[in-house]
Amino acid sequence: MTTSPAPLTPAEPAAVPRSVLLGRHGAVEGEGADAGVAAHYGDPMREQRLLAEGLAVVDLSHRGVVRIAGPDRLTWLHSMTTQELTGLAPRTSRESLVLSPKGHVEHALHLVDDGEALWVTVEPGTAPALVAWLASMRFMLRVEVTDVTDDWAVLGEPIGAESVDGEPLAWVDAWPALVGDTVAYGPVEGHAGEGRAWRELLVPRGDLEAAVGDRPLAGTWAAEALRVSAWRPRLGAETDHRTIPHEVDWLRTAVHLHKGCYRGQETIARVHNLGRPPRRLVFLHLDGSGHVLPEAGSPVEVGGREVGRLTSVARHHEDGPVALAVVKRSVPEDAEFLVDGIAGTQIVVVRG
Repeated sequence: MTTSPAPLTPAEPAAVPRSVLLGRHGAVEGEGADAGVAAHYGDPMREQRLLAEGLAVVDLSHRGVVRIAGPDRLTWLHSMTTQELTGLAPRTSRESLVLSPKGHVEHALHLVDDGEALWVTVEPGTAPALVAWLASMRFMLRVEVTDVTDDWAVLGEPIGAESVDGEPLAWVDAWPALVGDTVAYGPVEGHAGEGRAWRELLVPRGDLEAAVGDRPLAGTWAAEALRVSAWRPRLGAETDHRTIPHEVDWLRTAVHLHKGCYRGQETIARVHNLGRPPRRLVFLHLDGSGHVLPEAGSPVEVGGREVGRLTSVARHHEDGPVALAVVKRSVPEDAEFLVDGIAGTQIVVVRG
């Protein structure tokens, strides 16, 4: 079982469409950030194995979809976000972040261009806030920003290849590769996410059933378990209002270190060049002898002292109960964690 991430901001996220695939036999709707789609279809472990084997697909139609048209779209978004986007070729995926002026993560953008428009998928319920902010930054540039969530849906596929002509447009997750001029705060070789193939397929919402076809469906519990086991941060789960990208190793896929100025760049450069992130992401193997797992948001303790919080929890089909947590950088790498009375052995993902 996976605990859904908390809202991205103190404001309530917008309502999300309820998927037609919840009508499938055995579908159990998710909760929290993953409401509106199925958490599972009756057999979460089997679904997870099928997904890991590359056979199943995941309904992610609760994700927001934004379309940015106009000849200035790439240079405009490049100037405001963390990744190099100028000259982005059609059907080439990128991940970029919107930061606050102080460098805190506000939005995570999954981007792919079709040659005429840039398509962006975002966390459920956050598209209206993103569109409103982008609209306020348009000025006199030739761009048009539209929230198309009601008309377009997302399917998650265990495929690592970019889409080609004749296929629906897709965003490919590069995690844990280093994309562009950047750096890793976790391991480069031997990363737990190596070999993980994942992409988000964009399909008209009315064609969702046809896009799934006869492939088995896996729920978000299965997808989240594989994400956690790959140490992959998720906005609203591993992040809070003060998260900077270094703390969760997000520079590796989403931040270009030597591009032009953008909001929050000063924090990115200062922490990278002179300082250390105040917190770090850790992966936990939890004691699975009990039947109940701790909830996301639970305090993480070392020696009776609170040092952080649990961010995501899942049951992995091979590794059992696993979790991600964000803890103080000063916590020793060999410390034993305790979460709601459950012991956790840490694997350090981000090093200070």
